[in-house]
Amino acid sequence: MEILNYNREAALAYAKKWAFKRNPQFYDFSKLGGDCTNFASQCIYAGAKIMNYTPIYGWFYNNANDRTASWTGVEYLYNFLINNDGAGPFAEETDLKNLQIGDIVQLGRANGDFYHSPVVVGFSRGQILVAAHSYDAFNKPLNSYNFAVARGVHILGVRN
Repeated sequence: MEILNYNREAALAYAKKWAFKRNPQFYDFSKLGGDCTNFASQCIYAGAKIMNYTPIYGWFYNNANDRTASWTGVEYLYNFLINNDGAGPFAEETDLKNLQIGDIVQLGRANGDFYHSPVVVGFSRGQILVAAHSYDAFNKPLNSYNFAVARGVHILGVRN
């Protein structure tokens, strides 16, 4: 498999365009547990352009009823990106200081239950700025969220 670059500028442009509205090509999961990871996946897809159609453990979205759990679930997205050795984006967990635009931060409780997946869209005065759905945001300082733990998910590239 060929490894392609992840287009961080395309992920950022998508986040900016859709942070405060919904792309009609994707179902809005706001009333079904939240739309944050769905939005994060859309941003990643904008930068990756390749889905992984492996049943159950892949990462794809055709419609609300034909998608993988990794497209919309915080832990499932993490597990897919960190463990993916097939088609689509792949990543590593990293310290927050190593994150780049287009990467994901996952916020969690002290017990290790992660519940939110904002997308990194910039940096200002040493602060990470994010975009997110559910509670729509763009250029929101990460430190304005209330969370016990955070993990960085740095996208390394995309396999085709």
